[in-house]
Amino acid sequence: MSFVMPGWSGYINSPIKATRKVCLPKAKIARMSEDEKQKVINAKKAAADKGKQVRSSKSNIKDGSTKSDGLRDWVKQDWRQVANPEKKCGEE
Repeated sequence: MSFVMPGWSGYINSPIKATRKVCLPKAKIARMSEDEKQKVINAKKAAADKGKQVRSSKSNIKDGSTKSDGLRDWVKQDWRQVANPEKKCGEE
């Protein structure tokens, strides 16, 4: 006999809704070329179409320009949508 936790609805097997928004720090977006921006956006859309939440690491932009002292600095940055930098990361 197996143990079943009361009220458990099986979150592990629930479908995950993948987002198509790509968010990066505003300063990094400003330094990216149009080709780099499109590469990141396309990678995120392709991942979302497959039901994944994370884009391929092959689409990472490695310019070495975003150095930080750790997670605290990383969180404090001004995160924007790559497709439309006028919008903050959580905006629709």
